[in-house]
Amino acid sequence: MVAIIPQPLQVDSPAGGDALRLEGAVVVAGPSAAEQHVAAYAAELLSRAAGTQVTVAGSRPDGAPTVELRLAEDAGPVGSTSPERHTLEVSGEGAVLTAAQPVGLFDAVQTLRQLVTEGERGAEVSAVVVHDAPRYAWRGLSFDVARNFFPLEQLELVIDVLASYKLNVLHLHLTDDQGWRIETPSRPELAKLSSDTSTSGKAGGHLSLADFRRLQDYAADRFVTVVPEIDLPGHTNAATAVYGELRADGQRTAKYEGIEVGFSQLTYDLPATEPFLRDVLADIAAITDGDYVHVGGDEALTLGDEEYAKFIALLEEIVLGTGKKVIAWQEAAQADTRPETLVQYWDTRTDVAPFLAAAERGSRFIMSPGNHAYLDMKYTAEYPLGQDWAGLIELRTAYDWDPAEIIPGLPADQVEGIEAAIWTETLSTQEELFGMLLPRLSATAEVAWTAPERKDWEDYRRRVVSEAATWRREGLPFHETPQVDWS
Repeated sequence: MVAIIPQPLQVDSPAGGDALRLEGAVVVAGPSAAEQHVAAYAAELLSRAAGTQVTVAGSRPDGAPTVELRLAEDAGPVGSTSPERHTLEVSGEGAVLTAAQPVGLFDAVQTLRQLVTEGERGAEVSAVVVHDAPRYAWRGLSFDVARNFFPLEQLELVIDVLASYKLNVLHLHLTDDQGWRIETPSRPELAKLSSDTSTSGKAGGHLSLADFRRLQDYAADRFVTVVPEIDLPGHTNAATAVYGELRADGQRTAKYEGIEVGFSQLTYDLPATEPFLRDVLADIAAITDGDYVHVGGDEALTLGDEEYAKFIALLEEIVLGTGKKVIAWQEAAQADTRPETLVQYWDTRTDVAPFLAAAERGSRFIMSPGNHAYLDMKYTAEYPLGQDWAGLIELRTAYDWDPAEIIPGLPADQVEGIEAAIWTETLSTQEELFGMLLPRLSATAEVAWTAPERKDWEDYRRRVVSEAATWRREGLPFHETPQVDWS
């Protein structure tokens, strides 16, 4: 049986088919820059997985095992219109990866990598035919680098793991009460003066403009989009610690390294507030390649409803004026968000009426329910890291949910996709981070990609054991949950 995560839409393993040997294999692709890029990536990825050199060739050489990349509109499952639709066919003669667009080729490469096993004749891939396409277009991870900062190299490693499970969005929570983690040219003091703090007591840090450029390029090479979040109008102590004019009393606040939330705010009617918002959001929009800027909007608990609604309207107007689109956490739906604003749902303890009203206005939703998708929640009550306000999230809890059923009454076609979330109040090292992400992030990927009728917990338990071998080879920490027989 094949072991692919996320589970594909259609898999056929021909009886008696010869396996493809990877020793001496070459990757052949079309002439476009995008096809050649995927070919180079495939050669590198397969070389690591197979433990033997796989190279790129300009044409199919005689006698060598070949991995061929092709673009074709008829690739993938019948009837699929997804730009990621693709087909993978493996036999003893070679592997043919066909996709409608280069991103589909990239997805097919990730599937092929997972099929590499060690046979009697060395690294090989068993004969198989896979037709696949994702359930949701938006499949991501929200990563908090404000409470504890994670440097560029670790962010790139996170992107590699996202790409390996066909996740395609990295949403960076860049600002909060504890730190401002992005260089903003119009207000350079923010990163200079408000990035040295953390909840762990360790050194802080921030991304320079050059860092953010490199990060987006690295992500784009793996078909991942970076979505920056500037959390407003609450979660703003890092800003008011620099600019007292953003406070009604005109006094700068003290820097903050705790984990409580909901105590900070901007004040709408102050002369400094709107220029600050316009400057900062224009800065972020100008350096962002993707279509979206996330404006936060959560847990502004000290603001009245009227002032909060004015803030949301202003934030939408500013971001749209930069040419970008808006994402906001679910609280914004109470403020009559615009139909084009994406609403990110996280707190399952609240009344769903505002979300249904937003849906009636045309809003679409990203599902990040805290009780399934918040991967900073503890695995068990005794687990040394994480929090438990949304409950305990063992691997099966991260796996067993359907985004279309999270908000009762929400039309299924208004779910844009899902994001897992990792908040870092208790996490400050790479080992801690990946111990919380893995294996649960792979479960989230299957929720995002795979049709519900194709999901199977018992089968996933078998497949995730195969992936653990990759994590060990790549030096990635993971939690060996007792829900899986890792032996």
